[in-house]
Amino acid sequence: MISTWSEWKRYPRAGRGENLEAPISPGIYEVRIAGSGALYSFGAVDNVAHALALLPVGSRTWFGRRDPKRMPDLEYRTCATSTKADAKAAAEHMIGRRETYMSGAA
Repeated sequence: MISTWSEWKRYPRAGRGENLEAPISPGIYEVRIAGSGALYSFGAVDNVAHALALLPVGSRTWFGRRDPKRMPDLEYRTCATSTKADAKAAAEHMIGRRETYMSGAA
């Protein structure tokens, strides 16, 4: 079973004590650049919260720390599912819809 998408939320920035709000279950996540709406990352995973927490954002300095000035302003949303198979099926359906839209818009 597939639930509905959450509202868009600001992706937490390192060093600010902000937290991710995401299900600890299978589902889909989508991350976009806030200013342009360009897709940054998308996936169907076993644990949405874990996948978002591991998302590589920003660039690392020579000492291994993230450079907050180079990190884009990101937003994310999530959609919980019952199983990873449901998440994959929903993701494939979304990708198919985007491809159809883009081919018609070209």
